[in-house]
Amino acid sequence: MAVINLKVNGKKISKEVPDNVILSDFLRNLLNLTGTHVGCDTSQCGACVVHLNGNSVKSCTTLAADCDGSEITTIEGLAKNGKMHPMQEAFKKHHGLQCGFCTPGMVMSAVDLLQKKKNPSEQEIRDWLEGNLCRCTGYQGIVAAVKDAASKM
Repeated sequence: MAVINLKVNGKKISKEVPDNVILSDFLRNLLNLTGTHVGCDTSQCGACVVHLNGNSVKSCTTLAADCDGSEITTIEGLAKNGKMHPMQEAFKKHHGLQCGFCTPGMVMSAVDLLQKKKNPSEQEIRDWLEGNLCRCTGYQGIVAAVKDAASKM
């Protein structure tokens, strides 16, 4: 067991966790932040992407204990004062989702991309999102959403 101290969506958290608990389980089961989805448990689908110290990571293969002292942002932490983040607005506007299962991971990955590159090309967006799988949309709406959000972020 380890006591971890971190900041999650701007709130300080101190919790005792077993050494083998993965970050996605910590977020979903111990903090009740269920927006982080788990689709594969093998780092293949990207539904579990969160930001760890400002960088996107797949939380299904990250140990919670390794995050001690870190800052984590989940999909729940993007909206501010009841107003959706520009990326969330763009996904809604461009219908960048259908079933919604992959959406939290897609949004978190896309936000990270735009924090690193302000105006990515369509190919750069597709390359960046390569580790996020969507079974419904065909990706056109997702790419359009990221392009639109780039002009607003």
